Amino acid sequence: MDKSLLYILFVTFSSIASAQVIGTITNTKNEPLPFVNVIIENTYNGTTTNDDGYYELNISESKTYTIIYTYIGYKTVKKKIAVDKFPYTINITLEDESVSLGEVVVSAEDNPANAIMRQAITKRKENLDKINSYKADFYSRGLIRIKDAPKKFMGQDIEIDGLDSTRTGIIYLSETISKLQFLNPDKLKEKITASKVSGDSNGFSFNNASDVDYNFYKNTIEFGNEIVSPIANNAFTYYRYKLEGIFYDDRGNLINKINVIPKRENDPVFSGSIYIVEDQWTIYAVELDITGVQARIPAADVLSLKQSFSYSETSNVWALISQSLDFSYKFLGFKGDGRFTAVYSNYDINPGLTRQDFGREIVAFESEANKKDSLFWKTIRPVPLTSEERTDYIKKDSIQIVKESKPYLDSIDRVNNKFKLGSILGYSYQNSHKDFRLGYDIPISGVQFNTVQGYTARANVFFTKNYDDFKRFFRANAGFQYGFSDDRLRATGSLTYKFNNTNRRFLTLSGGVRTEQFNPSNPITPFINTVSTLFFEDNYMKLYDRTFLQLNYSEELVNGLRLYSGISYERRKALFNTTDQVFTNEENDVYTSNNPLDETAFGVAPFETHNIIKANVTAQINFGQEYLSYPDSKFNVGSDKYPTLVLSYEKGFGSTNSDYNFDQVKVRIFQSFNIADKGRFRYNLRAGKFFNADDIAFMDYQHFNGNQTHVSTAGNYTNVFNNLDYYSGSTNDAYLEAHAEHDFNGFILGKIPLLNKLNFNLVVGAHLLATPDFKPYQEYSIGVDNIGWGKWRFLRVDYIRSYQSGFQSDAILFGLKFF
Repeated sequence: MDKSLLYILFVTFSSIASAQVIGTITNTKNEPLPFVNVIIENTYNGTTTNDDGYYELNISESKTYTIIYTYIGYKTVKKKIAVDKFPYTINITLEDESVSLGEVVVSAEDNPANAIMRQAITKRKENLDKINSYKADFYSRGLIRIKDAPKKFMGQDIEIDGLDSTRTGIIYLSETISKLQFLNPDKLKEKITASKVSGDSNGFSFNNASDVDYNFYKNTIEFGNEIVSPIANNAFTYYRYKLEGIFYDDRGNLINKINVIPKRENDPVFSGSIYIVEDQWTIYAVELDITGVQARIPAADVLSLKQSFSYSETSNVWALISQSLDFSYKFLGFKGDGRFTAVYSNYDINPGLTRQDFGREIVAFESEANKKDSLFWKTIRPVPLTSEERTDYIKKDSIQIVKESKPYLDSIDRVNNKFKLGSILGYSYQNSHKDFRLGYDIPISGVQFNTVQGYTARANVFFTKNYDDFKRFFRANAGFQYGFSDDRLRATGSLTYKFNNTNRRFLTLSGGVRTEQFNPSNPITPFINTVSTLFFEDNYMKLYDRTFLQLNYSEELVNGLRLYSGISYERRKALFNTTDQVFTNEENDVYTSNNPLDETAFGVAPFETHNIIKANVTAQINFGQEYLSYPDSKFNVGSDKYPTLVLSYEKGFGSTNSDYNFDQVKVRIFQSFNIADKGRFRYNLRAGKFFNADDIAFMDYQHFNGNQTHVSTAGNYTNVFNNLDYYSGSTNDAYLEAHAEHDFNGFILGKIPLLNKLNFNLVVGAHLLATPDFKPYQEYSIGVDNIGWGKWRFLRVDYIRSYQSGFQSDAILFGLKFF
């Protein structure tokens, strides 16, 4: 008998021996039942069955136990067993539960479901507060499948690990074991002790408890969108209810099965069933669905959430013990489905946790969490793997050994590194074993037009070297742009090194020569400027020539505080129009000059050629920032509850024209947050002050993003004035800029008959700009977002009115989301 066979037998025997209490649960037709709850009576120690109906329940010692088997739609079974050996096998057959109205009187005038739900809503807050804190064990498993995938996308071959010849297969399978601590209302800390990713022995699962924390005792549940709970205070505004029937659990509690019916199909709501315990008015279970449209997740078709709760006499609390989230998706030719399973066990209810027990770290991985072997997982895994999942682990873990070998990597590189006819516009050479890549590309998007350079073409070359799974890397890039009208080649280059994946320290050295907009925020994109210039003879983009050598450094000093700094030596030179080419030429319509100070000043430079040294330092403070700790990595999680504050200081000095030296201090504060079911509110405030800046060069002014094209590609408008000239408000003095926008996200339009079928969103905004030499300017907008059909929602249309000492003008703006 060879060693490999001995090893397989050893693992198999050890796995069975460690399972302890095992069995299969079926219905009366001998069909396996997935997601059956298996719990030791009067405890929160339990497990659930897998898709094959198989379960494994870990029991610490040989003695008598009472095991309870519960599954929605079936009669609860309670078995008293005397465990005297391991493994102890007990198979269970569950019978259909008779759910009927019984003696309940239903009349058109008095819907009994409404009375039940009103009681549940009344007791919602009380039931929420019953669990002030807890400790618990947590297990999660995530699986994502592709059922169909195109062979090509946008002309490129699509190769996805895990797919078979029919373009189907598992593309993600992962598990975690962790310890939880919770404090009402929103403190949740997770310590992940074990993590496993199929086909990646060094990987860490992205399954965590905070991402699947769906508490229906809260008024809204964050589920892509803020979704209204069926027992929210305002639930009757969104739902209708129907009593489907009643049954009794193993304790004699009367359970009401309530059908939850949305009043409007596109509202942020669920549909399905919620089970309410009579007299206690707590949740016994939920079986609820939500569409991708309702959750504002375009790729998703339907998401189905199931939760089961268990009662313990010791704590007198119904606690969540199991949860499954099934989903299907269809987008851009890809079709698939998946499931995320969660099991909560070994609760310690109200152990006296306080806020001092929680910090900003919400998830932490033990250093060896991803190094657990298969025997460990077989011993501790509360939900057994299905045959499909076992096969995926075995196959991908075996393949990984081969795929990480040098001969395999070299063979793949030899194929991929061959120069092909299609490589003319882009080619890369890769050495996977040494993990570096180099190449070039000539992007189609590099073909642009402006009145200074005429048509332009661009080419890039690059070199990338990764270290320790991308935690450190080195990047070298060079870009070349040729202007056909000004007949000039400009080139830039950069060297970037990332030091680690914890404070994400970056150092970048860059230099070269290029054209730049006077506003460094680049308020008009090259594509929109190309169209605006060639088709409408509106050359809004104003450019100057910048030759520079620049050093940038950034790192997170402490959690929530990131430092950015830079110093550059620059030569700046004015540029002028070199072409008057246009596709459509209206009578008496000509291009404006390239001088942003005077559109009629042809041949007049807006500043004199000069050299200058510029230095800047910026501190960004993300208040309330939480984070996930991985071995050698840190991932930050922003908080909607608190704003972000940005403090900056910029200095220009050593200029060949001393008038161009200056100092500027500035502050910015911004935030975005949901207001329950009423949509999302955003604001962005800026203020600043120049010193010793009376005659500085125009590109060093504070510029404000304007828009004269009536087209926008921004996701929201809290950083732009959509009816303001690009440079009319620019200043070298003090300034105040304010933007606010609220997306009602269907809260208003979703309640208007017929219009609610379109699934449009109402958006309103207000904007203010004030400087000493520019009378206060205001913009007000009202628009409709999410315009399109099906999953393709790419258009937003706004009506804008602007005021400055009275009404100034109005405009229609078209927002495009596919750029």
